[in-house]
Amino acid sequence: LHLKMKIFNSLTGKKETFRSKINKEVSIYICGLTPYDDVHIGHARTFVNFDVIVKFFKFLGLKVRYVRNITDVDDKIINRAKEEGIPALDFSKKYIKEMHDDFSSLGIESPDVEPKVSDHIDEIISMIQSLEEKGYAYRKKESDVFFDVQKFKEYGKLSNRSLEQLTAAERTIVDLNKKHKADFVLWKVDTDGITWPSPWGKGRPGWHIECSAMSIKYLGEEFDIHGGGLDLKFPHHENEIAQAECATDKKFASLWMHTGPLRIDDKKMSKFLKNFITVKDILKNFHPEVLRLFFLLTHYRSPISYSIDGLEKAKRILDKLYTAFSDIKIPRTFSEDKSFKQLFISSLNDDFNTPKAITQIQAYAKTLEKKIEIEKFGTLKLILNSLGLLIDKEDNYFKFGELTLSDEEIEKLIEERNQARNNKDFVTADNIREELLEKGIVLEDLDKKTIWKKN
Repeated sequence: LHLKMKIFNSLTGKKETFRSKINKEVSIYICGLTPYDDVHIGHARTFVNFDVIVKFFKFLGLKVRYVRNITDVDDKIINRAKEEGIPALDFSKKYIKEMHDDFSSLGIESPDVEPKVSDHIDEIISMIQSLEEKGYAYRKKESDVFFDVQKFKEYGKLSNRSLEQLTAAERTIVDLNKKHKADFVLWKVDTDGITWPSPWGKGRPGWHIECSAMSIKYLGEEFDIHGGGLDLKFPHHENEIAQAECATDKKFASLWMHTGPLRIDDKKMSKFLKNFITVKDILKNFHPEVLRLFFLLTHYRSPISYSIDGLEKAKRILDKLYTAFSDIKIPRTFSEDKSFKQLFISSLNDDFNTPKAITQIQAYAKTLEKKIEIEKFGTLKLILNSLGLLIDKEDNYFKFGELTLSDEEIEKLIEERNQARNNKDFVTADNIREELLEKGIVLEDLDKKTIWKKN
């Protein structure tokens, strides 16, 4: 099945038939987070999309080797740690835990390996030494160690721009120790913050070298897919290619994937504009699957504009799907609807076209009759689960989010309302319904029983 799959390769700028290096196995490296703050929805967009991609490979029956790193050595971490007066690695551990909690709440699967920079200093130093021996790395006197971009003739091939075009667009601080202003740091000689001994003196790795060293350690010198957010395409991924290919004389990653940018109501997200939205902010009012579906309604490569209206639209779709499965008991074994399953596979085989797949799912769900098409419901649930949707229990889904009332207080008011209705005191009953509605709670009267949902 995977031989029919086409994926857009950022390196070539076109969709290509995907063929993994090892039959029925896929190797993927995704650039992870720098843990110095809470996970925001731009991060969530990238990692939910790659989670769906990994899930789909597994849905096809492929074995996936998935590596996602953590950049726990970084100037931002060092500066924040200083402000809080704690060691940098202790500071990053705090936010690594927050990251894991947020990813878990979003249903994002853990990678097979999650390497941290601080644990791979030996591999990084070894790679820099290799580049130095081959003439690609240099330093002047006691300066930082730099990569010589002019020595790598294919520099710019991921960005599809020449070295002159790339440097003209970049605002770089003039460093007299560099041969060319595009040369980037492999080892930062520094005694401030967090350091390790090295052949070039105490210091720490440059940003780009870490991912080349760690991806090669866990996936080999050549592997299938390397990805991340579009903002990493240049300079991070461009520099990764340069140093990895020069160090190994191999192709490095066969295929490069990038998720599109996320904006807030068509503006760039930033703390300065006070529109910085974290995953925790969203999950106060919306179930995690609503945010996941919101992302999947836009193709992973396209820009996405976050808005409450967009989330509400996703919630309405998910509400209908959860409602469609109420009172449905799917047997452990059932005959799958192969034609619909193949339709779904065809959509995702076309560069992971989740918007098309969701449209097909909605149309299919509308045609099903509960009493006689249980096996088709089973197929639909299987497919939704493969996207990380309809995983929760219906009751949990509809009651998710922060409320000013406890479950006990809500049930007590429902009981008072039902008593009022029994006494034909419909004014009191309606007042209680309105009171609950104002507090974000909707009542539904079903078969002499009243249930509540979060609005």
